Amino acid sequence: MTQDSPPSALTSTPGDEIESAILDLARSEPKLGQAAVAERLRLDGLRISASGVRYIWQKHGLETAVKRLQALADAAPEGVDALSESQRHLLERGTLSTRLARDAHASEEHGKGGDGGGMALDRRQLILHAAARLFAQQGYDRTSIRDIAGEVGLLPGSVYHHFASKEALYLAVHREGFKRVQERAKAAAAAGSDPWDSLRRACEVHVSGMVGDSPIDRITGRSLAFTGHQNLLAMTRDDREAFEKIYRDLIDALPLARGADRTLLRLVLLGALNWVFIWYREGRRSPAEIAAGIVDIVRRGVQS
Repeated sequence: MTQDSPPSALTSTPGDEIESAILDLARSEPKLGQAAVAERLRLDGLRISASGVRYIWQKHGLETAVKRLQALADAAPEGVDALSESQRHLLERGTLSTRLARDAHASEEHGKGGDGGGMALDRRQLILHAAARLFAQQGYDRTSIRDIAGEVGLLPGSVYHHFASKEALYLAVHREGFKRVQERAKAAAAAGSDPWDSLRRACEVHVSGMVGDSPIDRITGRSLAFTGHQNLLAMTRDDREAFEKIYRDLIDALPLARGADRTLLRLVLLGALNWVFIWYREGRRSPAEIAAGIVDIVRRGVQS
């Protein structure tokens, strides 16, 4: 039987034995492709085409390496910690790719992606997320374009197609982060019932971003000051000022005591929000509780 045989044409070997062997390999070596699985089984005396392997995978919802890794993690008591580091990275990239593809498709359905630019948008977003993750983990100087390309399974030249240099990519990560938190904070504040409630709502989405799943949100508020590259810090000035203006306006609207230093209050508040990621532990306090607590301390103090 050739690898081009119909999926239903398995072999003279009992089908359940082949299916069991395929599922065993899906668990033990989830990154193997269908041709590699078919060859591995052939060496073990089990004949099946690559398309036959895919048929079994599809039957069990395991047709991609990401789905097989997720199934492996779901079946293990320790969850994703049961996976190797490379497997976790592949799962994370695959999950992100799926979400980005879904978002791009949704945009096209609403008439925003009719020019066929969805794939380019997906790839650019993948690069931004990978760069943010590596910049946060390794620092700017120890992260190379080759590292970032490898993180998303691209050649370095593909990264340079979207970003002219590592410096440009670093700045793009922060610009994207500032844009996101700025848009969310504005929208949240606009729903406030009074100036204090508007501030609390803006702080809540800020904290949610800092402790959430997106490395772009996490890196925006904290890493620039630690790069040692003042030129990079200077290049973000316009973006930082546009973002901080949201909090400047929110604090200017607060009914504070006469003589209160609003500039100092803004700086202290932003410092507190940006530093949440250091001590945050999921399950103890929610972003909403943290934001409300910080704003309450600002508003009422702690003295009995």
